[in-house]
Amino acid sequence: MSVYAHMVEFSVSRSRANAYLAIPEGGDVPGVLVLPAWWGLTDFFKGVCVRLAKSGFVALAPDIYHGKTATTISEAKRLRSKLNSAKLNKELDSATDYLLATFAETGGRIGVVGFSLGASWALWLATARPKEVAAVVTFYGTSKEDYKKAHADFLGHYAEHDEWEPLDSVRELEKRLRAAGKEVEFNVYPSTTHWFFEENQPNAYNPEAAKLAWERTLRFLHTHLDLQ
Repeated sequence: MSVYAHMVEFSVSRSRANAYLAIPEGGDVPGVLVLPAWWGLTDFFKGVCVRLAKSGFVALAPDIYHGKTATTISEAKRLRSKLNSAKLNKELDSATDYLLATFAETGGRIGVVGFSLGASWALWLATARPKEVAAVVTFYGTSKEDYKKAHADFLGHYAEHDEWEPLDSVRELEKRLRAAGKEVEFNVYPSTTHWFFEENQPNAYNPEAAKLAWERTLRFLHTHLDLQ
């Protein structure tokens, strides 16, 4: 399937923000918001958008650091420390509106796929925009929200050995979601660590786990977002 991908600009209150948009050839399809890990909008996360578009979705990834990206943990920590959470909340809210209004046949609902830092914002967005967010996929990230507000179903991918997101936190999130009456499928991948899905993180990347997580992600998104 041919894909058209490029950077776009969208309105946020009285300012502007940027995002990477990938659109499959031929007709309107469901929309998915992609929220990067703390590395920012790197080529890898742009590639995730392209892969989603090739699988039948319009994918939009906000540029959370406004043009900056990190290649090391120390750089990522520095960028993360300067992130304005309130401003990012507004940008993600506006990105949701942009995706709903542009190119995607959403039926008024979208999916969100978040990685690590982005996963925590994906979980937040499910509670901030409950009518619009129908499906949430989290890769090695958690957040403590009031999930009774959410209307989404949840799929999670987590590492067996994770110094950044221990399994106790994952199980607590799963418990919170189930207590709120949500449909939840959490998967823990044996012999993996944080960032196991990201092929540009050679010390963590696990191709077998990444392949399975991607297959599960596509199946989940098609189940919950396809309008046929």
